[in-house]
Amino acid sequence: MVNETFTNKKCGSISSRAHLIQLVDKEIIIKILDAFTNVTGLTANIVDVEGHSIFSRKDAQKNCEFCHMIWKMEKQKGISRCVGAYARAGKQAAIFDEPYIFRCPAGLIEWAAPIIFDEEHLGTIICGQVLMWEPEEFFWIELEEMNRFLTDDFKALFEAAKKLQVVSGEKVQGAASLLHVIANYIIKTGGESLHQKKEIELQQLLLNEEIQTRKNLEEKLNSQSLNFFLEKEKALIGKIKLSDLDECRKLFKVMLADIFSCDGEKLLIMKGRVYELVVVMSRACVEAGVDIEKSMGFNANLLQELNNCYSIREINIVANSLLERYLDEIHHHSKSKNRAAVEGIKGFIRNNYTKNSSLEEIADSVYLSPFYVSRIFKESQNMTVMDYVTKVKLDEAKKMLSNPRYKIEEIAMFLGYSDGSYFSKVFRRNEGMTPTQFRQNL
Repeated sequence: MVNETFTNKKCGSISSRAHLIQLVDKEIIIKILDAFTNVTGLTANIVDVEGHSIFSRKDAQKNCEFCHMIWKMEKQKGISRCVGAYARAGKQAAIFDEPYIFRCPAGLIEWAAPIIFDEEHLGTIICGQVLMWEPEEFFWIELEEMNRFLTDDFKALFEAAKKLQVVSGEKVQGAASLLHVIANYIIKTGGESLHQKKEIELQQLLLNEEIQTRKNLEEKLNSQSLNFFLEKEKALIGKIKLSDLDECRKLFKVMLADIFSCDGEKLLIMKGRVYELVVVMSRACVEAGVDIEKSMGFNANLLQELNNCYSIREINIVANSLLERYLDEIHHHSKSKNRAAVEGIKGFIRNNYTKNSSLEEIADSVYLSPFYVSRIFKESQNMTVMDYVTKVKLDEAKKMLSNPRYKIEEIAMFLGYSDGSYFSKVFRRNEGMTPTQFRQNL
């Protein structure tokens, strides 16, 4: 159950209405609600927590003749029963986070689907102005009673009520559930868009800070700036080859800031320098395993996207987006390559467990450096290479210990241990008992 207190919550200094409008893409929502109305014949509206529609008169759907008459009468009397009813219904729907069917102050059936984001009730989808049964005598009496203070002439109001759609309880429940799904869709898509917008703004802020830092540095080391850039270029290539993706991101952003910090350069020149940087990066990525045809496709698309950029901000977003595509490719290739390398390492060890192979010899078997082999093996197997060597040796030792014709000294020598005493020490450290005790327990 959602806590009732969240309905008054504010998002920082932003009101619930402002936050709702920030999340909702009006154009998309209008199309969704219009489609809903075309299919069901029911009117739908989005209101804030106080019951006011977020749509202008131009965007809002047309309401039934009955409601128009009620609103006109309320306006003349200076009251707003409908707005208050929508606010109360929205609050009730939000408390239970499910559709809430209610009767409006004028006597019609409506329902509310809550719009909730981060436990804050931002607004409500209101639908209805229907009847759930064919009007009978008691209905007309009740309708007159509920609206007596608005008018004395009920003839026109009754005629308008007779035109209302009669909807079964099952269909009302179905329409209410559908609107609840729509409300969740609104929040999901709106929240994602807002998150992306904040990410872009943050990225731009960091970029601006980096540009300013680079400008200050340029003033001090202007003559050395090209050398600095080339050094960073070499460092970026090195990090790509090592699949150090986080460092790749950091270096790439710094190098972009270097390019953007030159006040005298025109946008076209900046685009050229960014493309040149990407070409250098792409060559290193191909060497790191990225498919060359994919790389060529990425770079070709970059040219088109850069051509449609009209600001540093747009160039920055396009360049960083391409970087992420390259890093994703490196990541997938690296995982595949590492899996193959680890299996190769394990195969070499199983085939050579009688020898005392060094880490260098094991690494040479898969054409990788000892440091790299140690890292990927530990990440993949949760043990060191030499721990795996010991495990294979001891697994074979257990098999041999089950055969009484093998002496412990013979097993030790066969597995490459210098003497039986050292073998026993290793066995006990890993298995919790000596080889003799293990054999006795068989």
